[in-house]
Amino acid sequence: MLKNYMRMAWNVARRRKLFTAINLACIVITLVVLLVVTALLQEAFYPVGVEHRSSRFVEVYVIDATNTKGTSTSTSPLGYKVIEKYLKPLSGLEAVSAVSGVQTASVIKDGNIIAVQTRHVDAEYWRILDFKLLAGRLPSTDDDEQGRMVTVLARPMALKLFGDAAPLGRKVESGGQTFTVIGVVEPALALNAYADMWMPITTYPSTQYQHQMTGNFFALLLARSPDDLPGIRQRVAQVAKEIRFKDKLEYDIVYLWADSKLDIFARTLTSSRELDSGSGKVVAVIAGVMILFMLLPALNLVNLNMGRILERSTEIGVRKAFGASNGQLVMQLVLENVLLCLAGGLFALLGAQGVLLWLEAYGPMPYLKVSLNLAVFGWGLLLTIVFGVLSGVIPAWKMARLDPVYALKGAA
Repeated sequence: MLKNYMRMAWNVARRRKLFTAINLACIVITLVVLLVVTALLQEAFYPVGVEHRSSRFVEVYVIDATNTKGTSTSTSPLGYKVIEKYLKPLSGLEAVSAVSGVQTASVIKDGNIIAVQTRHVDAEYWRILDFKLLAGRLPSTDDDEQGRMVTVLARPMALKLFGDAAPLGRKVESGGQTFTVIGVVEPALALNAYADMWMPITTYPSTQYQHQMTGNFFALLLARSPDDLPGIRQRVAQVAKEIRFKDKLEYDIVYLWADSKLDIFARTLTSSRELDSGSGKVVAVIAGVMILFMLLPALNLVNLNMGRILERSTEIGVRKAFGASNGQLVMQLVLENVLLCLAGGLFALLGAQGVLLWLEAYGPMPYLKVSLNLAVFGWGLLLTIVFGVLSGVIPAWKMARLDPVYALKGAA
């Protein structure tokens, strides 16, 4: 019986090519957009690869200061002193790293000036993030302590500077300083990992950064287990109460938040100063928007199915005249929708993979590496099938119950 239904569905799809094409296009476009957007959001908030430990590290990104009267407020990236004095001594952490923001520097190559995205980091940075080392080694604690003028390059920058020649041991001049290349890594677009060139913090030309409460740094705090993160967030919020600005006495209330990337995004939107960043509300809004977006193919299927089934009233009347039951007719019409949705899902999977590959190769974001979230694909396809079933059941049941005489006359 099922084999006959499938054969009939295939014949209907071939006979009604325009209807089939419109439905497929609606399903494919909807699922492709859903999959691509979800893949990009996952890469932004829950990355794999170089930041695969993100489930157990948080970031202290800014220091927020105000006063009891609320007349003065300051929000700034951290100074190195805050990380060294207040965050690194915290208990229960596997590692704490001080990381500078990305800065644009100039490197001179054969008389040409090349713009390079640089970071200053400490040795703990290379423990927390899991870069793929392609050649050489990564900076060590000893390099930090000795202030060695060493650097690690991303592979594309190493190729741009030295071509096919081995980069290890070569010199790079930047900002009036000369660095020796000791390692080459695979690049990454992740928030904390993006750069072309990394140098130890201790290679700054001046030690003034060591005494600053605000500056150009943020901290990565790696927990031993994801279960430890709530306690770490509370300890960071508590230690903020001990911070005092000697040169800015008007600030007597200080806030620090140990946030995930999603929390940082949510806090930016909500301006929350509470321990709860409001990320749950943000996720709910995103999920709601996606569900509403999924209603588009459902509404399209409902309208098209109503018209398609009404046009087939004569066919339904003939089948009823030859003894087809209401249940058999409903089953056939619903199965046609389900098969169409499954075909659309397959094309959407291929299409989304193609879009992501194009973004990686030619998109506006360098070093982008994203992969499809098969769980989201499964839920999206399931919702599409559910909508397909629901959009087919009502008109199919209406036509199945139609008197054969009226159906043969084409009446609804």
